[in-house]
Amino acid sequence: MARLEGKIALVTGGASVPGLGSATAHRFAQEGAKVWLTDRDAAGAEAVAQAIRDAGGQAVALAHDVTSEADWDAVFAAIEAADGHLDILVNNAGIAVLRPIGEMTTADWLLQNNVNLNSVFFGTKRAVVSMRKTGTKGSIINISSTAGLVGVPACSAYAAAKGGVRLFSKTVAIETAREGIRVNSVHPGMILTNIQGVAQEDNAANYDAVLGAVPMGFMGEPDDIANVNLFLASDEAKYVTGAEFVVDGGMTAV
Repeated sequence: MARLEGKIALVTGGASVPGLGSATAHRFAQEGAKVWLTDRDAAGAEAVAQAIRDAGGQAVALAHDVTSEADWDAVFAAIEAADGHLDILVNNAGIAVLRPIGEMTTADWLLQNNVNLNSVFFGTKRAVVSMRKTGTKGSIINISSTAGLVGVPACSAYAAAKGGVRLFSKTVAIETAREGIRVNSVHPGMILTNIQGVAQEDNAANYDAVLGAVPMGFMGEPDDIANVNLFLASDEAKYVTGAEFVVDGGMTAV
């Protein structure tokens, strides 16, 4: 039997290819989940959903600005109308703007906290309310970063948001543990995604310094994160909550 057979999953930020959201959506569908794939880029999300369907999986794409509470309400309404409940939420949508503190603008700061932290609150709250309503023992997976664990040059706003995701996840995990709603954070290091390409162009000197600090000497692939997400989404992780999973080639072990 597939590891997510019959489960309903929502993955945000799923349009980017290569990306953590699209890789996770594919992996979940391969293991039997019906995946609701959302992104501000509706056409991109639909392309990923179609690729999943072409491979024999179940996927639905929706336009979704994760900084909009109205959009979150619409997404949950659509899922509940079609499938009755939600088993898995992956708060994956994110953005990185690398700037030294002297060059960081208020707009940079607010944008990264809105996309990377506020959206996680919006989605997690709605998932908890939905799961409580249906009695679902679900899994909420919040994508943080190694920048949410240790200092990284030029990442002050990004790190503030991702560090917030880490402790937010632990707190909600404690609040929901007795109900069987599990909440965990995943902390990718340097992964070969489109967002990393943008970050490299944006601040090449700092980016190269960070990559040079990876003990394994190379970047990971989106499937490295998707496979961790799969474990956390599955019943194999039924006793795992409030935890943080670091996937960084040893970067934070130094």
